[in-house]
Amino acid sequence: MHPVLEVCVDSTASALAAKRGGADRLELCADLIVGGTTPSLPLLRQIKAETGLPVRALLRPRFGDFCYDHWELAQMEQSAAELVEAGADGIVTGVLTPEGELDVDALRPIYAAARRAAEKAGRPVDCTLHRAFDVCRDPFAALEAAKALGLATILTSGQAASAPEGAELLRQLVARAGDSIEILAGAGVSARNIPALAAQTGARAFHLSGKQVLESRMTFRREGVPMGLPGFSEFEVWQTSEQNIRAARQALDTL
Repeated sequence: MHPVLEVCVDSTASALAAKRGGADRLELCADLIVGGTTPSLPLLRQIKAETGLPVRALLRPRFGDFCYDHWELAQMEQSAAELVEAGADGIVTGVLTPEGELDVDALRPIYAAARRAAEKAGRPVDCTLHRAFDVCRDPFAALEAAKALGLATILTSGQAASAPEGAELLRQLVARAGDSIEILAGAGVSARNIPALAAQTGARAFHLSGKQVLESRMTFRREGVPMGLPGFSEFEVWQTSEQNIRAARQALDTL
């Protein structure tokens, strides 16, 4: 199996840097600084047109937990279809019950909406379970549920703060998944640790943002007027580094 490098981006500049660096595919989000939310349709269309890469779109209506009310679930079902209609090659989402189990009843209509839209467009769609998996109660039960849902991928850190810390569970998941579903190792992944992660876990698919922090182009700066969460600078931009992605590509290609 050819090792897969998926790069998580939230802008066209980051998507183009990821492509130049050698990404196989993109996960498109908005607001990566809070873990990602659903991207806009214009951003998705622009990135598809500019990069030509496979793009899987995150479906997450807000930051925070993964236990959604019925209004949010209705939005997610509609957004799943709209993202695929706009060109998304995949949908990345997850829903949990209050008890920490994978909410299969909530997920089934969301994935079904994506699949109907793909069928109407005459092309396939890959459905992914995102890192809601990493805060569920039983990862092996969730793995079996994901298989039953016909999912292509589970994005996971091995239920740890980073993939290197979750390497033992990742190893077990890769072994249990076999060829039935891709285990995509993500969180804290870099060119430096990809070789060790691959050796420890058997994973062949890796997910990272490869970000760098850039200074704002603003020359006039009104300090002391925060627009969002405390502690975030309004004059920093997080963006994918082409060099970081190229280094990860080279690390993967030597496996």
